[in-house]
Amino acid sequence: MALILIIDDDPSISYTLSRAAQRQGHTVAFARTLQEGTQKAAEQEFAVVFLDVCLPDGDGLTLLPKLKAQESSPEVIIITGAGEPEDAATAIANGAWEYIQKSDSIHQIAVTLERALRYREKRLSTTQESAPPLQRENIVGNSPALRRALGMVEQYATSDVNVLITGETGVGKEMFARVIHENSNRRHRPFIVVDCAALPDSLAEGILYGYTKGAYTGAAQESTGLIMQADGGTLFLDEVGELSLEVQKKFLRILQEHTVRPIGSARELHSNFRLLAATNRNLEAMVEEGTFRTDLLFRIKALHLPLPSLMERKEDIRLLVEKFIDIFCRQYSIPPKKVDPELLEVLESYNWPGNVRELRHAIDHAVTAARHEPLLFSQHIPQVIRISVAKQRVSQTPARLAPLPEKKEDLPPLNEFRAEAYRRLEEQYLRDVMFLTDGVIKDACAISGLSRSRLYALLKEHDVLHSKTSEKE
Repeated sequence: MALILIIDDDPSISYTLSRAAQRQGHTVAFARTLQEGTQKAAEQEFAVVFLDVCLPDGDGLTLLPKLKAQESSPEVIIITGAGEPEDAATAIANGAWEYIQKSDSIHQIAVTLERALRYREKRLSTTQESAPPLQRENIVGNSPALRRALGMVEQYATSDVNVLITGETGVGKEMFARVIHENSNRRHRPFIVVDCAALPDSLAEGILYGYTKGAYTGAAQESTGLIMQADGGTLFLDEVGELSLEVQKKFLRILQEHTVRPIGSARELHSNFRLLAATNRNLEAMVEEGTFRTDLLFRIKALHLPLPSLMERKEDIRLLVEKFIDIFCRQYSIPPKKVDPELLEVLESYNWPGNVRELRHAIDHAVTAARHEPLLFSQHIPQVIRISVAKQRVSQTPARLAPLPEKKEDLPPLNEFRAEAYRRLEEQYLRDVMFLTDGVIKDACAISGLSRSRLYALLKEHDVLHSKTSEKE
């Protein structure tokens, strides 16, 4: 018997799902909103969660990473309605077990639930018998987004299938590639990095394949290419989207045959490597543009590891700051430093377009600037970060009609405040209309909709009628 959570605001759908679950002997709990579902999922360990995409208080898919990051890691079955196929696809890509449509029969729902529970039982039993915990010393954090990515790393490390790692600049793609390698059966063999952005067409074959002594002018001694250096280990293509079409063609053959012929050699050599690749570019869009080969994309993307940006894992910023402070204080042989709370507020408010790499540079800057001080303040981080956060705060702060009272006793009753605010706005309006009409009363009456006598009365009341121009006809 399993505990099932249904998060859906439609009573008829909830009833259908509960019947399918209860017929199999399972216990069912209900939630009508995103907030209620979040609370119940935190209070109990559920085996399966039925999650609706459209809920009264938000998008159900935003709860998916949090559910998958829980220790119980329930299987999540997405409930989709008409016109939501993209949501279903996104959900599957982000860890959902399966999706059902609201029009499905009870039998179809029951089969889906049964398969999810069978899969979960097998997964949990395999996990209990499996290898030691993931070794990820240099990857700091415990946010739901990071835990989800690490869960995928743990799965991928057990195979030899090619993996494409994607994410924004600075998220740590090479670091995650190293973690996959270090937790695999190849961890005692080489991890070879190919910097695709710095691989010129004219030198690509020599760098990748190697060459024999005297193969060409300047080849004074034999050189082992990167492909053969990776034999038995992992070959990591960093920024694979930067490869030219000519070099892409060479790599395609390497991936197909796992053999290379060094320049000047008469024989081919076999290299037993596992391929990991990384990019911050949209390779599917590049395929449509004709700048990336479709067949190469299929080969390098047998498995996909999308990495979260720092904006998606802001809960990890404090731990990362502590880690980087420790690193740089040791590096510069200076005493450990503490962090002022206001600095953490600034760091957590910033958007971090450069992600973890930019945060690391910011802390390096701060530790260097505060070399002889025990406490880090926001004044120690790069000015561009402080300016960005300040501008963001100002843009989010509503304009005030009057200064904030110094004491609560100075705040007037609401009806008096309304009257004073109205008087200020009325005066400003009158000044504006007289300025824009150059004081021509006829035009001012036409714009304001006031009679001549009423306009004169208001101008006098607010002391706006004070110049000759204001009395012009």
